[in-house]
Amino acid sequence: MAGLRLGPLLRYTDGSCATVWVETNRPCTAEVRCADGARGTTRTFQIAGHHYALVPVSGLTPGTATEYEVLLDGARVWPPPDSRFPPSVITTSPAAHEKTRIAFGSCRWAAPPAGGKDRVGPDALDTLSARIAADPEGERPDLLLLLGDQVYADEVSDATRHWIAGRRDLAEPPGDQVADYEEYTRLYYESWLDPEVRWLLSTVPSCMIFDDHDVIDDWNTSAAWLADMRATDWWRERLLSGLMSYWVYQQLGNLSPDELATDPLYAAVREIPDGTDVLRTFAARADADPASVRWSYRRDFGRVRLVMVDSRAARVLREDSRTMLDPGEAAWLREQILDERDSYDHLLIGTSLPWLLPHLVHDVEAWNAAMCAGERGARWARRGEKIRRGADLEHWSAFPSSFDALADLIAEAGTGPGAPATVNVLSGDVHHAYVAEPSWPGRTPDARVAQLTCSPVHNSVPLSIRLGFRFGWSAPARALGRRIARHGRCAPPAVGWRKTGGPWFGNQLMTLTLRGRSARLRLEQARTERDGTTALRTVTDRELA
Repeated sequence: MAGLRLGPLLRYTDGSCATVWVETNRPCTAEVRCADGARGTTRTFQIAGHHYALVPVSGLTPGTATEYEVLLDGARVWPPPDSRFPPSVITTSPAAHEKTRIAFGSCRWAAPPAGGKDRVGPDALDTLSARIAADPEGERPDLLLLLGDQVYADEVSDATRHWIAGRRDLAEPPGDQVADYEEYTRLYYESWLDPEVRWLLSTVPSCMIFDDHDVIDDWNTSAAWLADMRATDWWRERLLSGLMSYWVYQQLGNLSPDELATDPLYAAVREIPDGTDVLRTFAARADADPASVRWSYRRDFGRVRLVMVDSRAARVLREDSRTMLDPGEAAWLREQILDERDSYDHLLIGTSLPWLLPHLVHDVEAWNAAMCAGERGARWARRGEKIRRGADLEHWSAFPSSFDALADLIAEAGTGPGAPATVNVLSGDVHHAYVAEPSWPGRTPDARVAQLTCSPVHNSVPLSIRLGFRFGWSAPARALGRRIARHGRCAPPAVGWRKTGGPWFGNQLMTLTLRGRSARLRLEQARTERDGTTALRTVTDRELA
């Protein structure tokens, strides 16, 4: 009898259709059946001995929430008969004039890594799930936006380390880090089988994008780093498995039914009994020629436009032409932002790595990019590469031309007739939350522009990080950064900016509430109450427009 191994995950939704992702324990027909009569069915496909389905559901009524169940070969497998949670529902997109709530964050350990001693605290996703379950008719996000590090391939838990040790010798590289596709599946089971998270993902639509830990820390930080990794005998399998599993577990659900219908890779893996080789060939092409594959995507929610940007795999790493996005990706981003600009009131640019950082960090990264490019000679270039890897200097500011290009594109999108009310850059990665607002010399966009950074969802925030980022935002740090930038002969950035909120530290989520041309931001942190329960407590709640 077919059973449900993982899921369901409610992924894409719009006014009349949705997709629901599942992993099963054998080949079967997966069906989603809604209480209002809408339904969808599809056969599973196979990758590396695992069976998956992305079930398209059509005929839904706009602006409604309808309960659904999952059946495999006609037998109901979701919700479980002993479930302590309310029924899972598919909520279709609200009308354009109604509120759209988007919750976002990044960096989630399913469990602390092996040997970890830092206090982690309650999981913000678990806590959000408990709140929604306790009041199913209350406020909930229309979309959960996960901005990277959904799994940690290089920091596994004690339980996963023990499981890996039962498969292979941990004395051989890559040791207790993930090595292949099967081990990646273990990470997703550990993360998404968490009861609260499993139910949350079954009832709140989600969009996702990878960051470095989904593959390995510092992924694609530089050409020299990549050359060193490719020289090992374990990296190729690690990378191909990471891209394959990302496509199956995360990327497929980011796409609309129309996009899936024209996707040749999706068609190919479904047309044959075993799609492993086809998907592996795709991943190998993505590794050899990153510009040939696009992981970025666009979603429109009424009059809200979300453009999710791949700021990891799309990089050009050669020091003489180093950019965050390859030319094709940069052209795509420009097209998605400027296309029918008057059709949206709010532009959201999702990028795992923040565009605007603390000024000291920005200046150090720009200086480091100049050093690695040879601005001060070969000796400084060698030092710069060591510093870049050791300090994780790889954000937008480490790609100065890309930083300025994004600044120019945002200003263009936010200026003139048809400009949106807000342009918000949504990011994570840096294990604290803050709001920063840019200003352009000689011009003022009509849109309100902000960098909104929220991290982590569930991770460690050591004292050193808290102290470092607090100092990084300070006036003395800004002065120090300017001196460092002068040593690198760095040109001034295209924008200035100031912090208008934060820094805030803890396991947290931000929520944007968008209605008409108004926007409101709320930051909530997961905290343990005196009675031992957990709750999301509001840290800041402010109007953006």
